[in-house]
This record gives sequence, structure tokens and C-alpha cells, in this order.
Amino acid sequence: MTEAETLPILFVPDKRLRLKARPIGDADGDKVRALADKMLATMYAAPGIGLAAPQIGEGLRLVVLDIQPKEKPEPMVLVNPEIIAESAELAMREEGCLSLPGQYADVTRPARVKVRYLDLTGAKREIEGDGLLSACLQHEIDHLNGVLFVDHLSALKRNMILRKLAKDLKSQQRG
Repeated sequence: MTEAETLPILFVPDKRLRLKARPIGDADGDKVRALADKMLATMYAAPGIGLAAPQIGEGLRLVVLDIQPKEKPEPMVLVNPEIIAESAELAMREEGCLSLPGQYADVTRPARVKVRYLDLTGAKREIEGDGLLSACLQHEIDHLNGVLFVDHLSALKRNMILRKLAKDLKSQQRG
């Protein structure tokens, strides 16, 4: 992969993180391919395991992820991903988010999901995931719908995290 430039990541409370992203059409092809490379570079540099286009201010249904970037990188680019099946069984795991730096909480989601998407050539694909892959797919697809991981928490936990984030970001701006 060529050395792509990185992009600034939006932080909560940026309102663009709450917008529903639009589906990607045929006319978006060149833009999406260039954007995917920059998003992967941004995700790896952050470092993170997933990034959705709304997190960099692009209102497109585009997700990049790599759940094992250090061991053996396997970057994935998902265009217009949608969850088509999920297990009744639930699983809890700690989640964080590049748009809420330094904030983590246990989130309960379906344990397994099946996602349909297009790859960068426009071919229809499906992926099934459990464990970390399942959580990552759901987390990133949530971003495309204007949903953040803190939205899955109680109001009390969510408000504690958002207050701590605001305080952390304010102290970084001063420092």
C-alpha cells in the first residue's frame, strides 16, 4: 500500500458524527478509492482497528477496519455495509472510539453478525463475524447511522464519559 496522507478525526461533540451517511453510488467510485486509502492510513496512525467516513467528516457509507493491525495486517474496505443477520445471543466487550479518545466502556451487542457490502471493485460480498470482528463491524456501521458506542450505555455512564472527554479535550487545547 502506498503511503497515503492521514486525515483529521472528528471528536464528540462534532455534530457531523450524528448525521446519517448517504449510500455510495457509481459516480463516487474514484473519490471512494482515494478516500479508503487515506482512511486506512488515518486508522493505522491513530492507532485504531476501525474508522467510518463520518469520523473524518465525509457523509458516505464507507468503513475501513483491520482487527489485527500489528500481527498480520488484513485491511478491509466496506462500501455501503449493512447488517443482514445478527445472533440472539449477546456479548459484552470493552469498546473505545477514535472520536472519543481515551474513553472506554463495556458495550453489549449481538455476539455474531452477518454483513453485506460492496468491495472497492463494486463486487457484492458478505462477511460473518463474532468476537472482536462482530463488535467492530457493528460499531462502525453504527457510525454510518449517527450512533456512537456511548449511545448503548445508560444515561449516567454516557454522561460521565462525555463530561470526562470534554474535560480531557479542553486540557489538551490548553496544554
